[in-house]
Amino acid sequence: MLNFAIYVIFGVLVGAISGLIGIGGGLFIIPALLYIFHLSQHQAQGTTLALMVPPIGLLAAWTYYKKGFVIADIAAGICLGFFFGGLLGARIACSIDGNLLRKIFGLAMVAGGIYTIFK
Repeated sequence: MLNFAIYVIFGVLVGAISGLIGIGGGLFIIPALLYIFHLSQHQAQGTTLALMVPPIGLLAAWTYYKKGFVIADIAAGICLGFFFGGLLGARIACSIDGNLLRKIFGLAMVAGGIYTIFK
């Protein structure tokens, strides 16, 4: 029961950061699952994808929508593409070595950070 409470508290913290800066929780959740909760890279990514299944960002998105900050047709199109792209990416990820997968994840995070800083 204590572990579940820790997961909920962690979820609240990550959700608050995600709602504040608009970054998918995977930036924080995957490293935490790897290094704090000691999951494998495959387990961390699978768990993160599984927690996105419920309407996790619904309340945050609704708050932005009410302020006029959601472009619905863009969100719907990307969501549809993400639905099928996620399947493709998951199939590829499950077929490669965990160490390579972790390196790909790390490179994606670094590239995104560099782009954001220097854009």
